[in-house]
Amino acid sequence: MSTMLAVTSLFGSSFLSATLLPGNSEILLIGLLSSGSASPLLLVAAASFGNTLGGITNIIIGRLLPGLKPQRGLNTAMAWLNRFGPAALLLSWLPVVGDVLCVLAGWLRMPWGPVVFFLCIGKTIRYAVLTVITLQGISWWS
Repeated sequence: MSTMLAVTSLFGSSFLSATLLPGNSEILLIGLLSSGSASPLLLVAAASFGNTLGGITNIIIGRLLPGLKPQRGLNTAMAWLNRFGPAALLLSWLPVVGDVLCVLAGWLRMPWGPVVFFLCIGKTIRYAVLTVITLQGISWWS
């Protein structure tokens, strides 16, 4: 697989993973790291960038919503955002709750700068940790 195809596929998968659509970017990242299709740093950058853009998409969706009805996970996410502000988006990588955090950050009209900063940091840390664990596992099994 070419490097360009690997990076583009991971970017697309990570973008979809950050929205409500399935993307399975973690599985693809592990597969690409195992095959050596591209440098780990490039793969982490592509996954982080795509996942951050997907999170920003959720924030924009939140800004477009007129009102929200109480739903499962909504109260927890709202409590985190009220307590920690944009820093709560460090947890935006969590399944289900992370999507709700992004939508609520948009709905609450939180400031763009801190929201995007914490969103990007949280998603990058997730992919960096997964990469380190995968590479450590590969070297251990080799």
